[in-house]
Amino acid sequence: MEQKDCYRHPFIHQVKLTTGQRIRGVILGSLLFPVRVTLAALLFLVAWPLARLRLAGLSEEERARPVTGWRRWLIHPIILLLSRAVFFSLGFLWVKVKGRRADLKEAPVLVVAPHSGFLDMLILCETQLATVVSRSENTSLPVIGALLEFNQAVLVSRKDPESRRKAVTQLTERLTSDGYWPQMLIFPEGTTTNGQVLIKFKPGAFVPGVPVQPVLLRYPNRLDTVRWTYKGTSWVDVLWHTTSQFYTNMTVEFLPVYNPSEEEKNDPNLYADNVQKLMAGALRVPATDYVMQGGVPVNKLGGLSLPLESPARRTLSLLHRSSLEASAVEDALDRMIDRCRSGAPGSKVGAEELASILGLTDRETAVRVCKLYSKDESVDVGQFCLSVSAVSGFLSFKSLLHKAFSLFDREGRGSLSAEELSGLMGALLGFPQYNTAQLFKEASHQDEVTEENLLRVLTTHPTYQRVVNEYLQPVEAGSHLPFTPLPGGKTVNNNRDLHHNKKFE
Repeated sequence: MEQKDCYRHPFIHQVKLTTGQRIRGVILGSLLFPVRVTLAALLFLVAWPLARLRLAGLSEEERARPVTGWRRWLIHPIILLLSRAVFFSLGFLWVKVKGRRADLKEAPVLVVAPHSGFLDMLILCETQLATVVSRSENTSLPVIGALLEFNQAVLVSRKDPESRRKAVTQLTERLTSDGYWPQMLIFPEGTTTNGQVLIKFKPGAFVPGVPVQPVLLRYPNRLDTVRWTYKGTSWVDVLWHTTSQFYTNMTVEFLPVYNPSEEEKNDPNLYADNVQKLMAGALRVPATDYVMQGGVPVNKLGGLSLPLESPARRTLSLLHRSSLEASAVEDALDRMIDRCRSGAPGSKVGAEELASILGLTDRETAVRVCKLYSKDESVDVGQFCLSVSAVSGFLSFKSLLHKAFSLFDREGRGSLSAEELSGLMGALLGFPQYNTAQLFKEASHQDEVTEENLLRVLTTHPTYQRVVNEYLQPVEAGSHLPFTPLPGGKTVNNNRDLHHNKKFE
């Protein structure tokens, strides 16, 4: 049986098979996988030089215009046929199509969801190889780079903000070209999910304010093998499980063209949200504010980015497995806060030093903790101690906020700037915050945020009260984490059942 993925985390997909399904998969996979993958590879090799031929000999200026003449009427149908043959060889013997695809004049852009994985590219065969948006890093891949060049795709680097701005400008020019450029196809979620929800649509496709045609992708199969997400099934698993089936079904549904109102034309985010809700309703799944930010799944709430997997909670879990006493963790956090007071903001420690501060004998645990907060073997001291303190139960939220405020109010003014507020919230949540303008507006007086006003907003404002209650509170009693807050201000070590007195302030 396939495991149903949890709605609260759409970035995880895991296929679980019964013994019978596993045996059947091994037998069929041993026969079908090598044949199908070899055939697909051969078809790709044939398409590679033909795709390069389309723009061969053209100047940069000519490449910046839509391809016409023999380069289109001769090469385009050949690549289309080869592309469909690739997916046919992988087991997509037929595709069921519902509704009517709008022409270029009706809708310059097709917005497709949910985005499940690389096999979604079959939709291109049903849209006559519409132009796409892709990561610029993909152009260096064999075959894929040639096909993107053939497609005259809009390229964007996720690591370069300037590249994103240029891509939006290029996208706008193409979508408002009144038929000069071919129809475009965009996955507005921007990443892949398990399909249990629709995550927040990125506004890029909606900035030009032109009509869009929503397109739904479904895979009505007994076993859902096509999804490749942040965690869980790997791309190799996807390929193996999919090619091990006799065939894989895919349904494409073209919904009616969505014509934006004047308000939506002036507000791309509103436009994107309304189309997301429409498509979610047609799919009968929730529309959410989840996004992938910096390679980490987060929920957007009040402008804040809230990681679905709290690094602080996972840190406590790792410390628990290392049999670290609650009192030892509390003492280490106190030392780290003192270090923050005396040092420069944003100071980091490496895995070795973190292990020493925490009293860990296992360096690997310290390395794993560091990687929860950054991509290298180091961690911001303030971010670590404040975020872990928030979920450990050692301090009341009021006391915790006071410590955090004093750390970021370096000049002792009694107030925080917008930048300092972003740093404080990033430290409490264990994840960088880049859009705290809404919170700053709610808590500020004369462009400054005092501790009293910030506490008031975080504990009484409906949106930010939810942030505090769901992300900045100690773990629930009975959890597997090492220490659980108890009434009266005590914490119990779940690992050794020892009590450590600590009055909440």
